[in-house]
Amino acid sequence: MSFLKKLFGLDGASSEPGKPAVAETQEHEGYTIAATPFENAGRWQLSGIISKDIDGVRKEHSFIRADAFATRDEAVSMVFFKARQIIELQGDSFLR
Repeated sequence: MSFLKKLFGLDGASSEPGKPAVAETQEHEGYTIAATPFENAGRWQLSGIISKDIDGVRKEHSFIRADAFATRDEAVSMVFFKARQIIELQGDSFLR
């Protein structure tokens, strides 16, 4: 069944190769936070992307944390929490 899910794109994988699947996005103080948790050994790994347009150029920062959760919804919620922490503590300095 897993093979069929991947074949037909029903596994939550991104449609673009090399791009993580975005579960949900939020805006926070001019930044866009994209939650991109992924399943790893039966748990959901905390992963996200923070982006912002600066002088007409899109800057991004991807992050993965060791935190893993039983459900995808828990992981998504914590992605937003961690991303807001990064933004509050570091401002634009972490963006590439």
